[in-house]
Amino acid sequence: MPSASAPKRRGAANKPVPTAPARPRESRRSIIEVSGLSKKFGKVTAVDSVSFNVREGEIFGLIGLNGAGKTSTILMLSSLLNPDSGSASVDGYDIVKERDGVRSSIGLVFEEEAVDIYLTGRQNLDFAARMYDLPREVRERRVVEVLKTVGLEPHADEKVNKYSGGMLRRLEIARGMLTYPKILLLDEPTIGLDAQTRRYLWDYIRRVNKEMGMTVLLSTSYLDEADYLCSRLALMDGGRIIVSGTPAELKRSVGEHLITLRLSKGSEKDFIARLKKMGWIKGVEKSDSLILNMKDRGIGIMEMVKFARKYGFDISSIKSSETDLNDVLLHYTGKTAEEQG
Repeated sequence: MPSASAPKRRGAANKPVPTAPARPRESRRSIIEVSGLSKKFGKVTAVDSVSFNVREGEIFGLIGLNGAGKTSTILMLSSLLNPDSGSASVDGYDIVKERDGVRSSIGLVFEEEAVDIYLTGRQNLDFAARMYDLPREVRERRVVEVLKTVGLEPHADEKVNKYSGGMLRRLEIARGMLTYPKILLLDEPTIGLDAQTRRYLWDYIRRVNKEMGMTVLLSTSYLDEADYLCSRLALMDGGRIIVSGTPAELKRSVGEHLITLRLSKGSEKDFIARLKKMGWIKGVEKSDSLILNMKDRGIGIMEMVKFARKYGFDISSIKSSETDLNDVLLHYTGKTAEEQG
């Protein structure tokens, strides 16, 4: 699949094309509005009555494990997949009734790569720009500008089969930016990349958002990525949005100070009951360990170890941490990122 919408923009060759976006960085206007959107594949409900909005100028994240419904949501918003029910608009265009308007407003980067490895980076982008009927002078200028934005200018005339995985993803993003879309839709943009390359790509996405004024809707199963990039998030599980808010709000909803431990002696049930009598904890999550949401930051590892010894429990492992989005995922879905696959 192409990383930008394939249909040509009607009349693009006859309209003046700005060399840089004039849109403001911040705005409260909802540029994407989704209401009760649903999609089934046979008996499987991939997206189940999803509702959310994305404000112009922000980076908004759809997060969740594989199979949560994120990609199907992105495909419906790009007008490439029809919803079964509900409605949505992108830059004011209805995703079913006004597909041309939707596709003229977005750049789209799929999880799967879609480049010609026997062409250079510049040739790949030039071919994509021709699909939009951009005039030659505009096409050449745009290709240079987006290559520079994603840091590929020094490699523009190298064949793509020589590119690293990170360079390929940056080329995909550059292609999605060719028409200076108002909205960039990114579906798992860093999947399969090493940690260092992922971090570099995050910075390019921030540059696109900041310097080119593009609203970004990001679908990702990497929670550290969402935390770093997104101003707001919606957590999806089983096709539904379970909770939404800023990363800080979601983490605060779970707790700000956590102690994770395992017992080698004593009943977990009795241990938790005694902790509750002490008034130390707000709540408990169970996975392969006990995750204690502490009321008081002053209760740390030493206090917990002393408490366990006093009441005849043995702790085999213990750690203290601040809440992260993995804790949010476990709290709201009962699943962990390690279950990905």
